[in-house]
Amino acid sequence: MKGFAMLGIGKVGWIEKETPAIGPYDALVRPLAVSPCTSDVHTVWEGALGERTNLILGHEASGEIIEVGSLVRDFKPGDRVIVPAITPDWMDVSAQRGYHQHAGGMLGGWKFSNSKDGVFADFFHVNQADGNLAHLPNGINVQNAVMLSDMVPTGFHGADLAEVAFGETVAVIGIGPVGLMAVAGANLRGAARIFAVGNRPLTMDVAKFYGATDFVNYKHGPIEQQILEATDNQGVDKVIIAGGNIDTFSTAVKIVRPAGIIANVNYLGSGESIAIPRESWGLGMGHIRIIGGLMPGGRKNMTYLANLMSCGKLDVTPLLTHRFYGAEFIETGLELMHNKPADLIKPVVTL
Repeated sequence: MKGFAMLGIGKVGWIEKETPAIGPYDALVRPLAVSPCTSDVHTVWEGALGERTNLILGHEASGEIIEVGSLVRDFKPGDRVIVPAITPDWMDVSAQRGYHQHAGGMLGGWKFSNSKDGVFADFFHVNQADGNLAHLPNGINVQNAVMLSDMVPTGFHGADLAEVAFGETVAVIGIGPVGLMAVAGANLRGAARIFAVGNRPLTMDVAKFYGATDFVNYKHGPIEQQILEATDNQGVDKVIIAGGNIDTFSTAVKIVRPAGIIANVNYLGSGESIAIPRESWGLGMGHIRIIGGLMPGGRKNMTYLANLMSCGKLDVTPLLTHRFYGAEFIETGLELMHNKPADLIKPVVTL
């Protein structure tokens, strides 16, 4: 089979590989639609995961099952499925500790384009299909379904980690596709005032569509200054970090109220350490919680998110700004995510 791969740090290209073999609990899937991600950019051009050679990229896909293992119960060849970016080993005891994302070790549930070949190929392997795939409802097209792989669950996970509650004030730093879904998630959880921090008119407009009430352009001055002025120096109850870099945490600590929560779902692709401003953190005693998490995977989560889409409570079409048809455009989509033109949110490639 053919796959679009990371050849080495800073190098990508098409390669030939053997079609993956499946075990008794697994499935072989043909992608129907895929989407390149900023995580792919961090992996290839920043070397965030270290050197990878001839590793097929991609972790966002909807697909059709080609083959299932002998012990797969609920899926069969021909089924259309949602494929989450995170596919844990549910039989690992560590999954029972409450954080399946790290079954087998730190970030162990993140397999595609990390510890095994990803979805930018003619076929790809899914471990433990009954636990890691979800049926794609008839009313959801394969392009929109791709957003359920990563963008929606990652953004919503930010709102979950922040424990957003009714009437709270929330700041979302970074309003790319994940940040936009964090805005949507905070809105669905009942946030009253939502600050969207970015700089592109397009994403500001889409953030408003998803429920943002206030807008901060980081090019117009320090984020903390703008938000503190807008809140009479009270700050916000919760901060969701969905973009930026290691310095963004300093800003987040400065704008969150005492006893607030800072939730990070941003992939930190470079930098060695995070600096926390001592005074803003209450000299270490401000009851400010800082938590970061990898999106949840699994069939239940994918099914529930698809329910939101099926019931008309979540519309992801504003995210899909660039649509392509044919596998040859996977590289085009990845370059778009690398260069991030002003009119881009997410590319999707239908195969």
